[in-house]
Amino acid sequence: MTNYTIGRWLLVALAIVGLALAPGLVSAHGNETTADDAPPYDGNADDWAAWMDGHMTDHMGPGSVEWMESHMGVTVDEMAQDMAKDDHDRGMYGQGHC
Repeated sequence: MTNYTIGRWLLVALAIVGLALAPGLVSAHGNETTADDAPPYDGNADDWAAWMDGHMTDHMGPGSVEWMESHMGVTVDEMAQDMAKDDHDRGMYGQGHC
């Protein structure tokens, strides 16, 4: 009988601690709507080129832009022009995936 009582009190104590910590954990995320490195969906070609260059360098290291351009056969500026004129809300390759 004692084991059940201790188990219940332990459960109550954990619930109280969880309720006390929950608001702090939820509010730790802030109220910003987008990430700092979110792509410029409504941006022009210059915005896209700057974002792609910074994004690739941050995530793949220095020299990644030159490597990608040499292997893909297209420059960041050419891709940025394409990104600026395309509709990116329609999904993957314009197929309308939701």
